[in-house]
Amino acid sequence: MQQWTDKQQELRDGYTEVFQAWGADHLRRDREAEFAGELWPEIGATGLFGLPFGTEYGGGGHDLPTTMHVLEGLGRHCRDGGLGFSISTQLVSTGVPVHRFGSEELKHRLLPRVIDGSVICAHAITEPHGGSDAAAMQTTAERADDDHYVLNGRKFFITNGPVADVVLVYARTSPGTGPLGISVFAVEKGTPGFEAGPPVDKMGLRTSPLGNLTFTDCVVPAANMVGRRGKGFLLLDYVMKWEVLLSFAISLGAMEHRLEQSVEYAKTRKQFGAPIASCQLIAEKIVQMKMDLETTRNWFYDTAKRFEAGEDVMVDVAMAKVLASEANVRSATNAVQIFGGRGYLSEFGIEKELRDATGGTIYSGTSEVQRDKVARMLGVR
Repeated sequence: MQQWTDKQQELRDGYTEVFQAWGADHLRRDREAEFAGELWPEIGATGLFGLPFGTEYGGGGHDLPTTMHVLEGLGRHCRDGGLGFSISTQLVSTGVPVHRFGSEELKHRLLPRVIDGSVICAHAITEPHGGSDAAAMQTTAERADDDHYVLNGRKFFITNGPVADVVLVYARTSPGTGPLGISVFAVEKGTPGFEAGPPVDKMGLRTSPLGNLTFTDCVVPAANMVGRRGKGFLLLDYVMKWEVLLSFAISLGAMEHRLEQSVEYAKTRKQFGAPIASCQLIAEKIVQMKMDLETTRNWFYDTAKRFEAGEDVMVDVAMAKVLASEANVRSATNAVQIFGGRGYLSEFGIEKELRDATGGTIYSGTSEVQRDKVARMLGVR
């Protein structure tokens, strides 16, 4: 079990009140699918966006497990799951790849803005025909001259896309198919040829705007390339590990909050003259929630430490993603059942947690894709 130092725990605990405040209006925002973009500078001012990045860029210089620990607190105390998802997207879509692979010029130009919340960030990977098959992308980036590339293509299902000021676009710089020849470019809002569509309505995470992006003869400076030409798929592999670990650290916090709610309700809600906790079937649901939480949490922090140590954790992250996403759905489903009618009604916010959790089995690579990846690594595919 992960142990935290006093300093790490104080860091997380210091965010508790602001996390609670950011989620105070979550039910209305969910109904209206409203993104709390006005909070972005405030979030930046707390240092949350800069936790894992170098102090020379305005970041906190914290390691990956510490960053996850704080984000787990976000999931526990902030009831706006869509906001949490957009916050993790800010970190992993632009901050992580620019910090790890960007030129020094690009780091100093972009990272301070990512960290202080003066820009909203996204990354554009998925395309209409591709879904989880990122290697099949068809968006192109052709060299116009020594100083510019021209982007053409469409990207679908882009988290933060409708409101993003900076988007990291994955595009093909060499003809053909497959993972080779993909490069990554930072494209800023207002660049001619870059158009963001309106938010699309969806089942859960409704306060995190999702939309489609179009690039039509969009001219981007070559200096905005992140990493080396043609090595974008290696960059994507690195970023997706961070995406799984950070976004589902937030889910761990949500699972803990849900467990606490369910225990309290089961002890106080009476049916047939006794608390429903005395019913073995209800108690079993709560025990399952606890087992799922602790098993997933241990797997996640162990994987994070091994990832930081430079070990190959591709299979571990794939299994972690399946564990967390499916445990989160089970947890939310059990909570709805434990709360009964209250769990089903929108006014109590329990059913919203189930809607939010369902997306986790789809984004960042579906559960089916993750299982297939593990099967191939085992040599059975």
